[in-house]
Amino acid sequence: MTTGKFLAFGLAMAVALSSFSAQADDDKEKVFKKCASCHSTEKGKHKIGPSLFGVIGRKAGSTDFKKYKAMKDADFTWTEQLIAEWITDQKAFLKAQGIDSKTSMSVKIKKEEDREHIIEFLKKHM
Repeated sequence: MTTGKFLAFGLAMAVALSSFSAQADDDKEKVFKKCASCHSTEKGKHKIGPSLFGVIGRKAGSTDFKKYKAMKDADFTWTEQLIAEWITDQKAFLKAQGIDSKTSMSVKIKKEEDREHIIEFLKKHM
């Protein structure tokens, strides 16, 4: 392969990969819109639910959101796995954690790929 063809091929691959990456980010943001109606990813900006900024690695129930009651007595830190369980079925999650509380969150993310997209999106907002 000549140098010119090699450079053209490299450039084409770089454009294709950046396009693929941008599409993947768009997919994550698109799926997160299910959450965004009630949650923001801006630090300290709460909506109907608490801000999800930095949620991964944060102690559950530790936000300054005044209406946040479901996790006020929680004794765990949010991990990717726990977030996946929570967004799958909040009622079952609370029961499994031994938390005698209710939540107004009712969105259940059934597809594993969608849960993964949401978690990846949250990881970018830490």
